[in-house]
Amino acid sequence: MALSTKTKAALLGPLNKNNPVIVQVLGICSALAVTSKLEPSLVMAVAVTLVLAAANVIISLLRKTIPNRIRIIVQLVVVAALVTIVSEVLKAFAYDVNKQLSVFVGLIVTNCILMGRLEAFALGNGPWPSFLDGIGNGLGYGWILVAVGFFRELLGSGELLGYRVIPQFMYDAGYQNNGLMMLAPMALFLVAVIIWVHRSRNKELQEETN
Repeated sequence: MALSTKTKAALLGPLNKNNPVIVQVLGICSALAVTSKLEPSLVMAVAVTLVLAAANVIISLLRKTIPNRIRIIVQLVVVAALVTIVSEVLKAFAYDVNKQLSVFVGLIVTNCILMGRLEAFALGNGPWPSFLDGIGNGLGYGWILVAVGFFRELLGSGELLGYRVIPQFMYDAGYQNNGLMMLAPMALFLVAVIIWVHRSRNKELQEETN
């Protein structure tokens, strides 16, 4: 199925020039909290993407029947129900990762990316564009988490997904893991570096900010 300009922008825009984390500065809390390792970063990225895409579609289908005065409540109920499903699936099939994510699975309900997209897009568009918008914003959020988790685990423990990556001879030569990478402030530092690189490659964003 060919994508129109609008649907293509909804899907691809959040991956780069309209990224929810590094452009809109949303969802920063989980980016700092769950990215000490790559595995929970991947799981959180997938969870948010699935919840956001499903919530967008549901709210889009219901948008003409939801009274305006209770729309936020309806959105919260839909998101909370989807997050509960995701949480139970993780407990059943990925219990160790669920423990690493701790309360942050439940806090997907309060992720401002979700509520922002439901308000700004799903309430005014059909199910298909809303689905693509959810997928795009979820992936835009997710690749930031994966990038930060990749570098924190690699430089902090010399591993990726629990497998040793940095060879032993480097340790024998004096290389040491950077313990600071396992602390939340380093996640903020890495996000700042990504923002700097992104802004340097997209000059128009600098002009908009100024």
